[in-house]
Amino acid sequence: MANVSLVTEFFLLGFSDVPELQTFHGVLFLLLYLATLVSNLLITALITLDLKLQTPMYFFLRSLSLLDVSFVSVPVPNFIIDSFTHNNSISILGCAFQILLMTSFAAGETFVLTAMSYDHYVAICHPLHYEVIMNSRVCALMAGASWALGGLFGAVYTAGTFSMPFCGSSMIPEFFCDIPSLLRISCSQTPIVVYVSIAIGMYAGVSCCICIVISYVYIFSTVLKIPTTQGRSKAFSTCLPHLLVFTVFMLTACIVYLKPPSSTPSVLDRLLSVIYTVLPPVFNPVIYSLRNSDMKWALIRLLQRLKAKNFTSISNSKCLCL
Repeated sequence: MANVSLVTEFFLLGFSDVPELQTFHGVLFLLLYLATLVSNLLITALITLDLKLQTPMYFFLRSLSLLDVSFVSVPVPNFIIDSFTHNNSISILGCAFQILLMTSFAAGETFVLTAMSYDHYVAICHPLHYEVIMNSRVCALMAGASWALGGLFGAVYTAGTFSMPFCGSSMIPEFFCDIPSLLRISCSQTPIVVYVSIAIGMYAGVSCCICIVISYVYIFSTVLKIPTTQGRSKAFSTCLPHLLVFTVFMLTACIVYLKPPSSTPSVLDRLLSVIYTVLPPVFNPVIYSLRNSDMKWALIRLLQRLKAKNFTSISNSKCLCL
């Protein structure tokens, strides 16, 4: 360990070291971030304000939108600021907070998507008992457990990663702090707690996948027995967006974290990280709202209320002037 200097801060390589390209990347990510923010917060507002959307399915969708906003708000704003200021350094504490929050929100999103699959299973396979099984207390408990388990997993993962010193290169070949890069520049052997947390994470991920697959086996077998084409179409339009969102999220995560490690990550590796961190929160609202008539009508009702409110306020102001 002689002549080994400990790392006190990290440098995120991002996508380019050319200032003009950094600014371009910052603008591009800013537009993507604003689109994610507006779309997910709009879904959250519609579900919160519209009484016709006060159902378990939309309760979990609101939780998913909040997790999407939280997840993308950890690395992207920091990258945007770094791109505009051309300063790509991040402290060890800042890196730890990034990993803690991103891991917690990603795990929480996985659990919420699993809870949504159970909600779809009960709604389609046991419709007569749906309101009894999926009551407000059960929904709140499932959502709260998803957030809590995600936070616990993130805390364990982060504590294990930052319990070891870092030395040598301080370069992280991503636009955010990621655990594989940190493990490559650690001075000591990987602590057992990291292996335990990885095993727990893989077990939880596989378990969620198995639960969702089993749910959809029962769902599809029930849907195919529906005699009317309209009934089958309605059931599929409810379930397929959720299945698509889960597939995109898990597939991109597996590509990023299960690919063979590389000492010199390529631009393709960084683009895969973008697909994992940015694209799911951007496209989730589109997937859920594009063919969802309930969300469209909720938006129309909200616009009508706002229009009526503005008209009333204008009328009142004219009366006061008279």
